[in-house]
Amino acid sequence: MKLSQFKFNLNKEQVALYPHNFTREFTNDDGTKETFKVTRRDESRLMVLHKKSGEIEMFKKDANGNPIEGEYLDFRNILDYFDEGDTFVFNDTKVFPARLYGTKEKTDAKIEVFLLRELNEEMRLWDVLVEPARKIRIGNKLFFDETSTMVAEVIDNTTSRGRTLRFLYDCDHDEFRNDLFSLGEAPLPRYIIDNRESHHATPEDLEDFQTVYAKNEGAVTAPATGLHFSRELMKRMEIRGINDAYITLHCGLGNFNPIEVEDLTKHKMDSEQMVITAEACELVNKTKQSGHHVLAIGTSVVKATETAVGTDGMLKEYSGWTNRFIFPPFDFGLADCMVANFYHPYSTLLMSTAAFGGYDIVMECYKKAAANGYMFGCYGDSLLILND
Repeated sequence: MKLSQFKFNLNKEQVALYPHNFTREFTNDDGTKETFKVTRRDESRLMVLHKKSGEIEMFKKDANGNPIEGEYLDFRNILDYFDEGDTFVFNDTKVFPARLYGTKEKTDAKIEVFLLRELNEEMRLWDVLVEPARKIRIGNKLFFDETSTMVAEVIDNTTSRGRTLRFLYDCDHDEFRNDLFSLGEAPLPRYIIDNRESHHATPEDLEDFQTVYAKNEGAVTAPATGLHFSRELMKRMEIRGINDAYITLHCGLGNFNPIEVEDLTKHKMDSEQMVITAEACELVNKTKQSGHHVLAIGTSVVKATETAVGTDGMLKEYSGWTNRFIFPPFDFGLADCMVANFYHPYSTLLMSTAAFGGYDIVMECYKKAAANGYMFGCYGDSLLILND
């Protein structure tokens, strides 16, 4: 397929800069009023696509099964489409505070440093991106706190914006990581940071940009669809007898890199580290063999499971890296259902969704979402794709 086939019109106001929330007003004893925002991650909108019949659901239904115009499905309704014995597959990667701000020695020029991954624990070496890159050369020292305690030296250029830093910090490794991460912000995508008034993440984003089941640290962006699951929704899953399986894929920035070729077969994805355990395989395979549904929570789960699925349709243990780029047409081997956020035009995440649900009908869903005020992006609304 061609890149231009994934264009659609999206209003700037429909790109979610914050998670789903509502405003509450509180009256003090002296009669003054205050307002505050309450985040409700599981109350964002949900659209449902039945890919075999082509039916698209947006609204809740009355007792007679008729849609109630204006009463949109929300994410909590996802459980209404599954039964006891079905399995939801989650990505339990944990985001770390990867965006830091520092100054360059002598000039005090302000520098943004985005941590990608630790290269060598003993030597404190990190692979990073820097901005503005033209100011940062090998040998420069960067300072990240007012006391000049957290200092890094540039020891190599890796790409036009990429650098290798050696942190000059004398303590044990755990203390170093804790101190380093205490200086960082939640690594929100640039389309959020650049369009916020403050151009920064908030302290609340450290919690909001993290799934409630996050466990294995290593991601520099969140598996966004998983952000909609609250602890209450997870408990309701358990009560209904829906299983939860966990894989790990450390989501990288490659998901947001612009595609620069029209022919999608020529686009190369960045590699991401992933792990699928024997425990996850046993649960998912047992679900499939018993004829129940397997729901992939987000495009990262689809990428991981399609990397590790065997020719027999069963999930295999895996520990390594994947650069799988999924776009239409694609023959899926594992999950029969998928839920994913609504993403931007030309996004690789949109392409993965279209591959799963079918290009024409998924693009129709996107047009309906854009026309009906759905929100897009990491903090946006979601599309559930069912195999019926």
